[in-house]
Amino acid sequence: MKRITLLSLVALFSTAAMAAPETYNIDNTHTYPRFSYSHFGFSTQLSRFDKTSGNIVIDREAKIGSVNVNIDTTSVDTGYPLFNEHIQGADFLDTAKYPTANFTSSKVNFVDDKVSSVDGTLTLKGISKPVTLTLTSFQCMMHPMLKKDACGANATAVVKRTDFNMGKYAPNVGDDVTLTISVEAVKK
Repeated sequence: MKRITLLSLVALFSTAAMAAPETYNIDNTHTYPRFSYSHFGFSTQLSRFDKTSGNIVIDREAKIGSVNVNIDTTSVDTGYPLFNEHIQGADFLDTAKYPTANFTSSKVNFVDDKVSSVDGTLTLKGISKPVTLTLTSFQCMMHPMLKKDACGANATAVVKRTDFNMGKYAPNVGDDVTLTISVEAVKK
C-alpha cells in the first residue's frame, strides 16, 4: 500500500513539474479590438483597429499567465476615411504623438480551468489606468487548419474617455466606451 501511495505521489509531482507556461502569439488576421460609444443618444457607434500584436502566456496547471496586447492606433477604422482622420486627431487618439495603445496584464484570473478575467493596465494616449477585461469566452485547442495549438477569447471592459484625455463633446458623445477584444493566438 505504501509503495502504491509513493508511486502515486511521484507521478503527481512529475505531472506538475511537466506543466509549464505556453506562449501564444496574437494572430493579427483574427484579432479585432473594437470600441463603441453613444453618439448623442441617437445610436451606438462601433469602430475597430485593424493592426494588433502581442502575446498570451498561460500555464493552465498553475493557473497563472500574462497578456500583452499592442494596438496600432493609426489603424483605426470607423468605416469612413474622413472620420478616421478626425478620431486620430489631438482631441481623441492623437496618433501623431501616440501611435500605439497597450494593455499589459498584472493578473490572469481563473474560474475552474478557464480564464475568466484579466487585470492589467491600459495605456492610451500616454495615460495608464487599471482595467479589468472580463472574458465572455475562452478556448484553447488544436487549430483545425494550422495544426498548431491555439487559444481564442472574447474580452470586454468599459472605460471613460475623460480618463484618457479624450473627453471632447462629453457628455453629449458618451464618456463610457465599451472595449471589446476578439483575440486568437497561436502557440509559438
